[in-house]
Amino acid sequence: MNRSRYIARALDPIDRAICLALGKNARLTIRELAGIIGLSSPSATERMRRLEDSGVISGYTITVDNQVAGQPIGAYFRFQPNVGEVPRIVAMLAETPEMVEADRVTGDHCLVAKAYVKDMTELERLIDRFLPYAATTADVIQSTPVIRRLLKF
Repeated sequence: MNRSRYIARALDPIDRAICLALGKNARLTIRELAGIIGLSSPSATERMRRLEDSGVISGYTITVDNQVAGQPIGAYFRFQPNVGEVPRIVAMLAETPEMVEADRVTGDHCLVAKAYVKDMTELERLIDRFLPYAATTADVIQSTPVIRRLLKF
């Protein structure tokens, strides 16, 4: 199937129901998913395959509680790389396990990343690692009033 053609059309109610059900519990069996969306197991399997092949669903994952995992301090990092250092910062972000996600953005700080660390000493070490290559700002997360969620369909 032509991926761009599939994505260009809006998701139908069954596609949305599949995404919402799997967003709540990615470990559903095909039989359970089929029951939730009102299709047979083969039809649910085919719909899931089409959503995966088109890139609408790109993976199944778990959520790890950073507090329980021993990394209770979360921070957002903003980077304003020195001239020519964007590729180096991107590579450093990719190889730094404390960095759990990063985005290239518009504005003065062209990279924004999220990290979790065990204590303030580790946070300081992380900041210092990037300072030779970019002006770096770290904002400590106090709380998370909106937990990451699926897109509104």
